[in-house]
Amino acid sequence: MARILTTPFLRGLVVESPHRSLREHLEPYGIETTWADAVPSTDALIEALQASRAHVLFKRSRITVSRRVLEACPDLHAVQLCCIGDDSVDKEAAAEHGVMVFNDPVSNARSVVELAIGHLISLSRRLYETNAATHLHGFDKSDAERFEVEGKILGVLGLGNIGRQTARAAEALGMRIRFYDSRPVAMEVGQEMGWKRCESMVDLFRSSDYITCHTSAKDAWGKDNEGLLNEVLSQLGADRPKESPRIFLNLARGNLHSTDALNEAVTCGAIRRAAVDVYPEEPRPGSKWENPYAAQERIVCTPHIGAATQEAQPRIAARVARTLGQFSRFGTLRDCVYAPRAVMAAAPPQPGNAVLAVVHSTQRGTKKAVSDAIYEAGASTLASMHEDFPNGLAYDLSVLDRPLSADELNGLVTHATDTAGDRNAIRAVRQIVIEPGW
Repeated sequence: MARILTTPFLRGLVVESPHRSLREHLEPYGIETTWADAVPSTDALIEALQASRAHVLFKRSRITVSRRVLEACPDLHAVQLCCIGDDSVDKEAAAEHGVMVFNDPVSNARSVVELAIGHLISLSRRLYETNAATHLHGFDKSDAERFEVEGKILGVLGLGNIGRQTARAAEALGMRIRFYDSRPVAMEVGQEMGWKRCESMVDLFRSSDYITCHTSAKDAWGKDNEGLLNEVLSQLGADRPKESPRIFLNLARGNLHSTDALNEAVTCGAIRRAAVDVYPEEPRPGSKWENPYAAQERIVCTPHIGAATQEAQPRIAARVARTLGQFSRFGTLRDCVYAPRAVMAAAPPQPGNAVLAVVHSTQRGTKKAVSDAIYEAGASTLASMHEDFPNGLAYDLSVLDRPLSADELNGLVTHATDTAGDRNAIRAVRQIVIEPGW
């Protein structure tokens, strides 16, 4: 059954403690928020969403938005991730229920880049272990396994926003850059920057002194990246000189390699040193956790703090508030995980105009049914935009000279269902009447 809403978003539920400034950033858009400070269980999340009747859920990366959550919360129209990673949401189920999912691919990049560069230098100079030894009254001044980064080759796996910025920062330190990314746009960008594109991950690992990972839990075609690196970890620096630093960083996703594979690669010396900020299983705050790398002193571990800086979190709060606020009032689309590069924004509508945003299937005839419903209602379309997503979902945004009635909106759903022969042809409908001062 299609989710229909004839107001902007009025209520939001906030979990997992994003920056508190999110509340004040949302106030100008009229979105009142309920905050749950603890990371809720699935049952507690459903209960909180139902109790608040939230139109939008703001969250970070821990609690899972499952099919069960989506089915139990019909008032929910959007999930706004206050982070980059989107693997904590069942995106297939969200698409089936017309729930749009947004992230923030920009705001934490600088923090992650600086952590990566810090690790590159610190591991190269053995600063972590030297600090520990010196506190125990040791005084090792040897140059054994201590390296400069200048002139070394950094292999970047995943040339998205963070990967590109890391490569640029490392290049400024005098490092040479190689990369591997299977996406055509990323390949073009990397080569335009003058970096060497590797034909395979094996080539990247074997020809690099350092590897830094900045890829996602799934590739651009939806294939799971779990265990992606298990077979190549032991090949790091294989074609480089014997004294290659052979340092590995994973600040991206904990499932890219098994803990056994990384432990083994470090134990056998294929990787001299490593740093990880992410893990296959991460605990809820306050719960007990066993670090799978605890026994390996050459693996430096941090508790998923890549974006945990005083600067990044306020930036994220400001950006996601604007993303959701503009989507709420004007149907504006950006940072949607269904089509990350898609941007849709109508020219500023006038007071009294209506924004009609329809989430529907790409089944033949569905888009036409939306246009027919507007025509048959006698409304005039002042602007119209449309985007088909790779997951079989589409987003239709129209600015009308007047709003459609409740009967006309229900008729739109019925007409599309009959035309497409698909009872789930229309997933969600939002109509917002523009008010003065917006």
